[in-house]
Amino acid sequence: MKNRIIFSLLFVLSVTFNTSAKQDKYVKHTVAQGETITMIAQKYKVTPYDIYKLNPDSQNGIELNSVLLIPPTVATSTFSAVPQQTTPKTTGNPTSHLVKPKETLFSLSRQYGVTVEAIKSANAELLKDGLKIGQTIRIPSAEASQETYQKPPVEKPVPTPKETPKPIVKTEAKPEVVKGNTTYHIIEPKETKYGISKKYGMTIQELERLNPAIVNEFPVGLKLVVSGNPEVKPVVESNKVKEEAPKSPAVSTKKYLEEYVVRPKETISSIANDYGMTEQELIALNPELKKGVKLGMILRVPKGQRKEPIKKEQGNLLKKMNTNARKQLALLLPFNISKIESDTVNSTQARLKKDKFLNMTLDFYSGALMAIDSARVLGMNVDIKILDSQETKNTSNVATLAADQKLNTMDAVIGPFYQSNVEKLAEILEPTKTPVISPLSKESGKKFSNLYQSMPSLEQMRASIFEFMNSKGGNVVAVVDPKKGSVKQYLQENQAETRIIGLTAKNTFSADSLKVSLKKDKMNYVVLASESTGMILATTNAMLAFQKEYQVQLVIMEPNETLDFEEISLTRLTKLKLLYPSLTRPNESVEANQFDAKYKKLNKIIPNAFAIRGFDVTFDTLLRLSQEKTFEETIQSDDSEQIESKFNYNPNSTYGYSNSGIYILYYDTDLSIKEAS
Repeated sequence: MKNRIIFSLLFVLSVTFNTSAKQDKYVKHTVAQGETITMIAQKYKVTPYDIYKLNPDSQNGIELNSVLLIPPTVATSTFSAVPQQTTPKTTGNPTSHLVKPKETLFSLSRQYGVTVEAIKSANAELLKDGLKIGQTIRIPSAEASQETYQKPPVEKPVPTPKETPKPIVKTEAKPEVVKGNTTYHIIEPKETKYGISKKYGMTIQELERLNPAIVNEFPVGLKLVVSGNPEVKPVVESNKVKEEAPKSPAVSTKKYLEEYVVRPKETISSIANDYGMTEQELIALNPELKKGVKLGMILRVPKGQRKEPIKKEQGNLLKKMNTNARKQLALLLPFNISKIESDTVNSTQARLKKDKFLNMTLDFYSGALMAIDSARVLGMNVDIKILDSQETKNTSNVATLAADQKLNTMDAVIGPFYQSNVEKLAEILEPTKTPVISPLSKESGKKFSNLYQSMPSLEQMRASIFEFMNSKGGNVVAVVDPKKGSVKQYLQENQAETRIIGLTAKNTFSADSLKVSLKKDKMNYVVLASESTGMILATTNAMLAFQKEYQVQLVIMEPNETLDFEEISLTRLTKLKLLYPSLTRPNESVEANQFDAKYKKLNKIIPNAFAIRGFDVTFDTLLRLSQEKTFEETIQSDDSEQIESKFNYNPNSTYGYSNSGIYILYYDTDLSIKEAS
């Protein structure tokens, strides 16, 4: 079956590559003597912020002969291979503009060099219900706008070889004071609305009222109007001069804080997001959160700044499909066809036997094909490109594909597989806000506003099981193997109220230490972190004995292969109702059985976990593209559940989204696995 898939891929992918014209390339610019970011931006008709987005290190200065990536020109949104030398003339007459997909008032204000307010004023009636695709709006002349887009960080020209570099002036988080005592603040990476409003002694609502562009977006580098007039004093250190960041105004805690009672299923992350804060900022106000969040806790939060989260709907995407608008989806899968073709030593069959990564790719691909077929049956209007990402952990073809295949015009992209490669693609496509879905990686690294992590991370898995136990008001204790130092550290730092059972002098399990930690008036959750068969047997033997006096349940935080050994019987685990977090669920529904039967008929084998994952991720994406809302709007308003996985995306502070769709399962006494409620 897989031989047939590979040979068909050789044909399909060769057609895909041969019919594509090479267009839309980023320009590489080599820094010359005396050049600054501002000069380079003017040369290519882009803003300094556009260059900083693709070249983050350039915010700390540029060096002679260093190479910068230049994004598409704002005026055309295409990759221009030749720098534009002329500046378009502006007239006093309004310009008409046809609104295209993904455009916002903020992006149009940047494109035409006018303010958002000026565009709104020129189209008061038309924009009453917001900007919509297909509208023709009037763009006022630049002279009609009194606001400049953004002042880039203070920069010095690249010195000539004979020059002695002058002291570097750093302006990180430096407010800019202009006439009339108006103060501006440029958004820095990892800053939040809460952090900035607190710094200037204002509320988030006041910050949004002064800066309407940040109501729905919060882009790094945007210049904000803020209250106050913080004083900036130069500080000399060694032979360098740097600007002292403004000190936070003295703010009355009582005036700006109120009490909030934790609701069921809420987490530190969800509460922080609701108040426009980072988790660290929320914990700073409530140090007790270092021990974990509990139902009914009273927290100190910014007064009047909670935004009630949109109540997500479950499983209704199929009922609300809109097949009128045609969408485009690209799948970047690591087939590495060129390696297969050039391998003169191993036959295709031999390669399939030993190449686990290729097998995983083909299984995922077979599931994705099932999703594409289901989409066609349902009448979804989506064009699909399947491309070879030619990736390893350290290399990929994503930059070339992004340019040659015009991925910036896609409505969504699934892949690549490796975290570093999917981050690279998200960075390239971030200027057009093209959603990039990471299908398999559990890692977390750089975050981008258009990156969607479809696999919950290990940290999310661990947190979910503790949130469940805390929501039940249970007594949580832990038996941790000495070899599991990272687990012990996690518990001490994130679950401080969990009591870690003491071991004997020989680092073995002590039944007496466990018994004195149990409570008779509540469920006792015993978290076991060990891969030692002896420690597992000793712990579970003690728990079985304690069942006569106490309510006890065995818990693991992550998969443990040792529990599958013959020495540890399934009966033992079912008696203790083993509780654990899982990315997937057992599904015996009619739809799931039909999927298995159809897959087996097509591929002569039952679907494995990677095939089902390929279906789930692809079908969820196709469903979201087939709605009247944008992809991101469906993420914010709708959960979805497919064959084995559920997709409940939540924002990572201000950068992108991650899926928190985790099941809490347990072994029942009838030898079945069920979802805990």
